[in-house]
Amino acid sequence: MNLGVNIDHVATVRQARRTVYPSVVDAAMLCQEAGAHGITVHLREDRRHIQDTDVYQLKAALSLPLNLELADTPEIVAIALDVKPAEVCVVPEKRAELTTEGGLDVIGGGASLAASVDAFRDAGIACSLFIDPDAEQIRAASSIGAPIIELHTGTFCDAIGDAVDEELTRLIEASELAHSLGLQVNAGHGIHLGNIDAILRVPHLHTLNIGHSIVSRAVLIGMTNAVREMLDCLAV
Repeated sequence: MNLGVNIDHVATVRQARRTVYPSVVDAAMLCQEAGAHGITVHLREDRRHIQDTDVYQLKAALSLPLNLELADTPEIVAIALDVKPAEVCVVPEKRAELTTEGGLDVIGGGASLAASVDAFRDAGIACSLFIDPDAEQIRAASSIGAPIIELHTGTFCDAIGDAVDEELTRLIEASELAHSLGLQVNAGHGIHLGNIDAILRVPHLHTLNIGHSIVSRAVLIGMTNAVREMLDCLAV
């Protein structure tokens, strides 16, 4: 299984003081050297952490695939088409949210979302849709030609009591359905060392995109060690 490391919160620390450090490129290179399989960043409309220049610099510096998370808006889609990352992941976005709060409404995305999926395909960019483990949304993703989905694991990761097993079952069933439709299945949001073993019970997972918990561990043990620690969990 592949590990994509989301380094948004390296930029969060930098933007807190509007300094030039810590460098997201340096952080990405440490992830690459530690054995990560890809780097993920989210270019938000409000530019709260990752900046446009970060995306271009990462694309130029990395030998790993770059996965660009984005909202389906003309400005950000145009930047993605110019940068040409290996992969994009279309996510819902609200200005007031602390982090992405749920999956994309593919059914309600209409012609705009379908056109963006087509544009990314024509540009040779793999397009993923970040969605809840919901059968109708998965079928909608398949119907508009998205080759990849990323299952939103946040609800499972926040669950307590009986809801833990219920949410894990939802993820398992969603992954089974997506796989049967020929979709690549990735997953992400809220994954950390304490819940990774349960996440690994979900079948057919290709890539886990993990950010906040790895960057948080990196504050204490260093980026290289934090990435390798998670990779060791995936190798079990």
